[in-house]
Amino acid sequence: MPKMKSHSGAKKRFRVTKNGHIVHNPQGKRHILNKKDSKRKMRLRHDAFMASNKETKTIRIMIQK
Repeated sequence: MPKMKSHSGAKKRFRVTKNGHIVHNPQGKRHILNKKDSKRKMRLRHDAFMASNKETKTIRIMIQK
């Protein structure tokens, strides 16, 4: 049986921390930044953890970690 391929889109978007949590960059920081409040843009700088365990399991399979 051939090896399973990892999802290349997921590899670029998600990473695993040392504790095993899945982290991603939140959406909304690419364009049209002049109408967004500076407080909102500051919050978007930081990485966000995945909320549910089901999503975490799915992404872990996709990125093979």
